[in-house]
Amino acid sequence: MRRLLAISVVALLPLTAAPAANAEEPADRQEAFAAAAQEFKVPESVLLGVSYLESRWDAHAGQPSNSAGFGPMHLTDAAAFATSNHHGDGAEDARGDESRPLPAPEPSSAQADIPASLRTMERAAELTGESNERLRTDDAANIRGGAALLADYQKALGAPLSEDPGEWYGAVAKYSGAEESGAAKFFADEVYATIKEGAARTTDDGEKVTLPAVPGLEKIEKWLEKLGLRHERTDGVECPASVSCEWIPSAYQQLPPPKDYGHYDLANRPFGQKIEYIVIHDMEGYFAPSIRMNQDPTYGASWQYSVRSTDGHIAQHIKGKDVAWQAGNWYVNAKSIGIEHEGFLAEGSTWYTEAMYRSSARLVRYLALRYGIPLDRAHILGHDNVPGTLPTTVKQMHEDPGPFWDWTHYFQLIGAPLHQFGGPRSGSIMIKPDFATNKPYFYGCDRKNPNADCPPLPASTVWLRTEPRQDAPLVKDIGKHPTGGSLYSVYDHSARATTGQRFAVAERQGDWTAIWYLGQKAWFYNPASAPTAVPSMGLVVTPKPGKATVPVYGRAYPEQEAYPADIPYQAVTPLQYTFSAGEKYTLAGSAPAEYYRAVTFTMDQDHKVVRGKTKYLQIQFGHRVMFVKADDVQVTFSG
Repeated sequence: MRRLLAISVVALLPLTAAPAANAEEPADRQEAFAAAAQEFKVPESVLLGVSYLESRWDAHAGQPSNSAGFGPMHLTDAAAFATSNHHGDGAEDARGDESRPLPAPEPSSAQADIPASLRTMERAAELTGESNERLRTDDAANIRGGAALLADYQKALGAPLSEDPGEWYGAVAKYSGAEESGAAKFFADEVYATIKEGAARTTDDGEKVTLPAVPGLEKIEKWLEKLGLRHERTDGVECPASVSCEWIPSAYQQLPPPKDYGHYDLANRPFGQKIEYIVIHDMEGYFAPSIRMNQDPTYGASWQYSVRSTDGHIAQHIKGKDVAWQAGNWYVNAKSIGIEHEGFLAEGSTWYTEAMYRSSARLVRYLALRYGIPLDRAHILGHDNVPGTLPTTVKQMHEDPGPFWDWTHYFQLIGAPLHQFGGPRSGSIMIKPDFATNKPYFYGCDRKNPNADCPPLPASTVWLRTEPRQDAPLVKDIGKHPTGGSLYSVYDHSARATTGQRFAVAERQGDWTAIWYLGQKAWFYNPASAPTAVPSMGLVVTPKPGKATVPVYGRAYPEQEAYPADIPYQAVTPLQYTFSAGEKYTLAGSAPAEYYRAVTFTMDQDHKVVRGKTKYLQIQFGHRVMFVKADDVQVTFSG
C-alpha cells in the first residue's frame, strides 16, 4: 500500500520536480546550486548560504553527519540510526573519584523521539521524486532536495517566491529544524551573515564553490514570527548573547543507597577552585534523549552544556560554579566544564555540522574569557585527552569526540588559530595535517559491520609507528592494551596524535619525524610537500640529571601532610608508563596540587578544597595529558 501511495505522489508531481537523472546533469557543484535555485525559484544566495551553514558545501562521500544528515544540504534520515549515550556504556565512572565510587549507569534502552527536523529526507523525496539513495549519495540530487524544501517552507508561510533573499528569512529559519525561536533565529542570522559577507572554498572532494557577497542584504524578520515557535527558558544562562541558549536543569536530589545523591556536586568555582579546562564530548546519541539522561538523578553522569547538531542550539544544565560528573577523572572534573555535542564518534556518522561548530566555538570562547582558560589544546581538551586516574582506570577512559572532529577549523572559529612558531628544525612540533586531504585508514565506522574498513574520510589525526616506514607496526599503549598492540579502530587512539597537540621531537629521517610518546619514539609521516605538523617551539621537560626515570600521574593530588584529620588521604599513585632519561615532553604549564572533597548532598563543611605544597607540571605525554612533579624534572626551551 505504501509503495502504491508513493507512486501516486510521484505521478502527481509537476514536471519541474522530475528527478535530475532525467535531465542533463550539472557539470559541477556550483552549477548544481544554480540549477536547483532556478528550478524551485529559490535565490541562489539563499541556497548556498543554507548549505554552507549545514556542511560548508561538502558532500562527505555520502556519509551521514552526527545527526544523520546527508550531503551539502544536510537532508536528515535519523530513523536509520539507534540512540545511546557514551556515558551509559557501563565502563567509565564519569565522576572519576574512588573516594565516592558510583555504580555503573544502566544502559538506556529508550529509542529517540525522532523529530521532523531529523527526517527531512522523506519530505525532500516527496517533493522531488528522487530516491532516498540518490538524495544521500548524489550531490546534485541532494541540492535539489534542499531547494525543494526551502520552497515548500516558503509557500507554507504564505511568503512570496521572491528574488529578494531577505524575503526568505522565515524559510531559512524553518530549515534549521528548531522548535525554539532563538535557535531558529541564530541559524537564520548565521546564514544571512554568510550571504552578506560572501564565502569561497574548495570542498572535501575538490569542488570550487563561491557565494558572492551581498553587502546590502536586509533581513525581513516578520516571517520568523509566523513560524509560531516556542520561546526558550533562559533562567540566567551562562552563554554568549550571540547564540541560542536555554536552561534545562540537570536533576539534583537525594537518593536511596547505594546512590545517596545525584548527579553532580555543588561547588563555588572559580572562587573555591580555578576552572582550568573545557572538555569537548560527543553524546554518542541524539539531543533529546541525551538531555533526558541529564535530567535523571539516578544516572551516574552529567555535564554543563549540550549542543544540538542541526542548528547549534545550546542547553545549559549545570551552572559553571558546580562540578559535573563528565570526564571520568575527578581532578579534571573539579577544574573543568563539560560540553556534549549531539552525534556519534563514528557509528552511523562521521562529520559535524558547521552550525554546531560555530555555536560551540562561541560558547568555548565565552567560557575561556570568563574563567581565564588558555585557548590551546592543552586546556581545550577532548574527552579522549583526559587521563585515567589510576593504572586500573586507564583502559576504560573514553575516546570522543574522535578523529573526525576538525580541531583546526574549530580553533579558527574560536578566534585562536593554530599557528606555527619557529623554524623547520624546531625542537618541538604541533600536529596539524590538512583536514580535507588527510584521510588515514580506519575500520569500525559501520556499527552493523564493526570490522569493515571505513571509507576514506577527512581526519585530524596521524598514525604513530615504531619505525619510519608505512608498514611499520603502530606504537603501543601499555595502559590501553596491557598485553596487545594498538588497533586501527576508529575507537582506539593508542597510536595517534591529533591536531593542536604539541610534542618534543626525538629524531628526523627524510619525510619522517619521531616524537616522544608514552616513553618511546613514535614516527609519523611528515613530508615537506604536504606536512602533517608545524614547528612549535616552547618549553619541554626531561628527568633531572641522575634520575633514570620519573613517575607520571593522571591527577595532581596533594601530599599526605596537606590533608586535615577529617578528610581521608587520596593516594598519589603513578600510572603504568615510564618517563626515562633522555626523553622530552612539551610543557603546558603548572597544575595546582588540589583535591576537592565533596561527598554530601548539601554544600556544607564536607565540601572542602585540600591544597598541597607539591608542585606539578602538566605535559603532553601521549594522546592524553598527564602530570609530573616539578622536583623530578628540569625545564628547558625546545629551540
